Amino acid sequence: MLDLLIKGGTLPDGSVADIGITGDTITEVAPSIDAAAGETIEASGDLVAPPFVDPHFHMDATLSYGLPRVNASGTLLEGISLWGELREEASVEDMVSRALTYCDWAASMGLLAIRTHVDTTPDHLRGVTAMLEVREAVKDYIDLQLVAFPQDGLYRAENGRENLIRALDMGVDVVGGIPHFERSMQDGAESLRDLCRIAADRGLQVDIHCDETDDPLSRHIETLAQETLRHGLQGRVAGSHLTSMHSMDNYYVSKLLPLIAEAGIAAIPNPLINIVLQGRHDSFPKRRGLTRVKELLAHGVTVGWGQDCVLDPWYSLGTGDMLDVAFMGMHVAQMTHPDEMAQCFTMVTESNAAIMGLDGYGLKKGDRASLVVLDAATPTEALRLRPARLAVVAKGKVVSRGARGDADISIPGRPTQVRRRHQMPG
Repeated sequence: MLDLLIKGGTLPDGSVADIGITGDTITEVAPSIDAAAGETIEASGDLVAPPFVDPHFHMDATLSYGLPRVNASGTLLEGISLWGELREEASVEDMVSRALTYCDWAASMGLLAIRTHVDTTPDHLRGVTAMLEVREAVKDYIDLQLVAFPQDGLYRAENGRENLIRALDMGVDVVGGIPHFERSMQDGAESLRDLCRIAADRGLQVDIHCDETDDPLSRHIETLAQETLRHGLQGRVAGSHLTSMHSMDNYYVSKLLPLIAEAGIAAIPNPLINIVLQGRHDSFPKRRGLTRVKELLAHGVTVGWGQDCVLDPWYSLGTGDMLDVAFMGMHVAQMTHPDEMAQCFTMVTESNAAIMGLDGYGLKKGDRASLVVLDAATPTEALRLRPARLAVVAKGKVVSRGARGDADISIPGRPTQVRRRHQMPG
């Protein structure tokens, strides 16, 4: 007897299948499963997908919008300054409470794996303590990876390096950095050499806030690629943001893209945030700062969309819906061919799972039983509608249920109910 049976769902590849779940594992995937189950979810005509994954977030700051005050300029630097004040005021309890509320939102959206950067700048490391507590609290339904992130710089901040090492010793999972925020380009490059050595020695992954600037001469991604190759870290390194590539000389980028691909570095643009924070010093034309997504993909680089922020000193909106992220990325990157739109859905599911190195992710027999049932027929329709999550299953348990997004109307001569689902040609 199965614990849970998902009947007749359409998988992202267009096939229709039943999915049988026992415990926390998918035990059968077939066109039809004739077996008793403790619970059956009818998904005929609905999209059944693996859970959404966010490889770039700041959970220690989430849901703190307006504290200690609103970011009046809307710039990255004012956001950093505000966070510098808030992190000295926020208690462990404050951060845990806000983060758990956000995790409730995430679970309701089918977002079941998150990589969050945790500020290691202050000596008190309350953010690290808080996020370790949150990771333990949500482990039964959300896979939470923590990145040791020296927000004020590994070398620029007093005790920056020492505190990063302390955070890793406390159990943080991934090595982070911010080379463009060091005092000089030389210090930034040296910080990357140091961070990659630390990661190699400890057998950890690396995720760097890399070149999050409009300066086309900020080229730390080149050093990150070099150090990745030097230490044999291929497949374990991500460059987040990479916004300077938006402004770089095309000839230089033609040399850079193959280097990133050779080093096996993944790219994590954050479209909602990148297009809001970048270009603030421009008049017109005004840059939007999104990195060269289509060019990176064409070179075989793994690219995943990240959320980055929700209601915090840097971003005044957000719901935790990765389909919002992919929808914006699709527009700004001009990925509107049917294949490209489908790719955008993959970039918030399978691609992000690969970046985080998640084991047992997917909808195959033997995979972890985590999935989401959406009120949409295809991945592209899911992007268009950002629809209701009819059911979210986390490690074999139904953790959220939602109603369809239909509306009742009263217009003479027209149907009484409106559904915005629409069969696309092809």
